[in-house]
Amino acid sequence: MNARNWSTLLWFGLAGVGCGGVQGDEPPGVPAVTVEEGSREVSAQACPPGVASRVADLTPPDFAGFMGELTQVQGTLYFVTSSFDTGSVLWRSNGTEAGTVPVKVFPGPPGVYQPTNLVAVGNKLFFQVRTPDTGMEPWISDGTESGTHLIKDLTPGAADSILEDGYEVNGRLVFFRWVAVSSSEARPELWRSDGTAAGTLRVRSFSTVRNLSYYKLKVGNALLFFFAEETGTTLWRTDSTLAGTTVVKQLDAGLTYVRDVSSPGEVPLFILDDGPDHEVWKTDGTATGTVRLDSFGRPVNLLGALGPYVYLTSVDSPVTKRLRIDRLSLSGGGKTHITTLPNPYGAGEYAYPAVRTAVVSGNDLYFTQVIQSDAPVPENVSLWATNGTAAGTRLLFNNPYVEYGYRYPVFATGTGQVLFGGAPDENRPVVPFFTRGSVATQGRLADIFLPDSFTRVGHRIFFTALDATQQGQLWSVPATFSCPPGLTEARE
Repeated sequence: MNARNWSTLLWFGLAGVGCGGVQGDEPPGVPAVTVEEGSREVSAQACPPGVASRVADLTPPDFAGFMGELTQVQGTLYFVTSSFDTGSVLWRSNGTEAGTVPVKVFPGPPGVYQPTNLVAVGNKLFFQVRTPDTGMEPWISDGTESGTHLIKDLTPGAADSILEDGYEVNGRLVFFRWVAVSSSEARPELWRSDGTAAGTLRVRSFSTVRNLSYYKLKVGNALLFFFAEETGTTLWRTDSTLAGTTVVKQLDAGLTYVRDVSSPGEVPLFILDDGPDHEVWKTDGTATGTVRLDSFGRPVNLLGALGPYVYLTSVDSPVTKRLRIDRLSLSGGGKTHITTLPNPYGAGEYAYPAVRTAVVSGNDLYFTQVIQSDAPVPENVSLWATNGTAAGTRLLFNNPYVEYGYRYPVFATGTGQVLFGGAPDENRPVVPFFTRGSVATQGRLADIFLPDSFTRVGHRIFFTALDATQQGQLWSVPATFSCPPGLTEARE
């Protein structure tokens, strides 16, 4: 494993991943995956200058700080930059340089007084931010400085309110607040806000302590959440009203835990860990529509759904430490082993595989496989795609060198192409690439570095990146573009 850092201090979000070669033979009886020739390097810049265009310079050269939280609010893009030199800044953009302007500056160290958890509700932006006078509390913005303000100081004074991420539910912000009941315990409260102090209300207080699951699901106009207690594990729903905050179904008579939930916009699924059984559930937010599909005798995670099936990943064994992919019918009754990916680092004690990001584009699931290590960065990260068959599971891009602190995002444009960050060789930093599902149909998007926070607004994709001087910039590319694929060649 190697490591490098092209920026002195760049917090792109937050978890470093590493890279290296992927190779290895499958033992008898294990379906083989396709390792495409040329997957180790895409050496030519495929898109000419101008396909991806710089929207605005956001930071000075040699930037050390954060850019991200890109959020669309009815056609307007909001995002955050933060550094020791400038403090934290909330921005808005209409996609032009003149229309990319700071909304409000929050002085102070980055990460301390920095807007987080940006959520669009109607034509307003909700977020959380800490100030010296009020602590961490909910704020709102209409895109102007005067219209960017504290909604309500839920915990009066400088003390923080402990708030979970917010969700848009029926035109309101819905969030959970934790209230201390002792020095070591807290209980959750469900809150809603319409953006005014008077309209920011506690919907319901729960007597349980600490057993609200981190995982939540949006299904239609309701938010689903889970409580795990000794007396049973239950699925709840809320429509942001007290009458509409009810138990959907008891999932288990004892204490179990939610391991994973599906991504927004996908078939609502969750995994329940019940001792040795790891159960896959489907829900439509009703009692009759919440059903267990099947269970596995090992921990599994959701990869994504394609057509009538959901695909799941797990570690095949603690000896070989390879990523196994299984398929499960969404109508229940039928699971099939699809394939197992190679892991040349499997002999390492900590070299377990995991999926960092997965997206659906067309008839394929695209995902990054990360091989963990005992260091702050993993051993390897690689981009794969699968159509749900062993023959259709292929390695698209393998990063030959680690980029410390980089997330390696994968983004489906909605027009058939997928954008991702990759380093073509150990002598270059990570640059943006596109792929249409094969090594022969992918190439470099632009000669800029460390792309992140891909977000679609209308017919364009916006993202952050650095130039050669490490100046932070906002970039965009059409959601539909045509570039010839880059030249590919295998490197030994």
